[in-house]
Amino acid sequence: MAARPILSIVAIILLAGGVLLQLLVVLSGAINSNPINKIFFLQGSTDGIDGSSVPNPARWTYFAICGERNGLNAQCGPVQAAIPFDPKRNFGTSMGLPDRFTSGDAASTFYYLSRIAWAFFIIALFFAAVALLMSVIAIFSRLAAKFTGLVTIMALVCQAVACALMTAWTVIGRQAFRSNGQTATLGKYAYGFTWGAMACFLIATILLCIGGSKGKDDYSKSSSFGRKRSTRSRGSFRDSESGRRVKDEYE
Repeated sequence: MAARPILSIVAIILLAGGVLLQLLVVLSGAINSNPINKIFFLQGSTDGIDGSSVPNPARWTYFAICGERNGLNAQCGPVQAAIPFDPKRNFGTSMGLPDRFTSGDAASTFYYLSRIAWAFFIIALFFAAVALLMSVIAIFSRLAAKFTGLVTIMALVCQAVACALMTAWTVIGRQAFRSNGQTATLGKYAYGFTWGAMACFLIATILLCIGGSKGKDDYSKSSSFGRKRSTRSRGSFRDSESGRRVKDEYE
């Protein structure tokens, strides 16, 4: 029985860590403070791209397109919800952009990958926050541990989708920039925090599921042991009664 509280406490710590990492990623572009101003998904050189408002290099964060100064996000544009990775739309021009950003099908692919990823980041954060609140009850209840594990699984699935979509559009986007002779890099903090949050949700899910089944096993064992002891006691009583009757007959 003592195993479930320990597993639940470890799961709480992991969920809290995952929620924190996710929050840092989600707030990028909206808050200009350390370490959030280090977080971006993709940075690309905009050399040769026509446009007076185009930062060089440009960084795509969760809420805005920013420039770069001393390795930090700087001069970020307006904060927007569900901002897509679509350089033609973002910069308002197609001059100097890689061909993959201007052709219809390819540009649409980047657009939908990035916007769907944006939504799954928020959904995963929501389920993770709910699971974090429920996990406190899981310390005392096996049923609560099971429900919390179920909610954490939902957060894990949404986070996995967000990770996959983010990786897809950033890696393909980097290749497009480089094929056009422009430099591009992936955001190590965004990658580390995003995949780190997924790892936290995965381990927390496993611990909560184990904790939810642990109490049942312990109860079954104790009940079985009690039944065995009761059976032995009844058997011993019958044996002693039979012995006394045989003794009385011979006397």
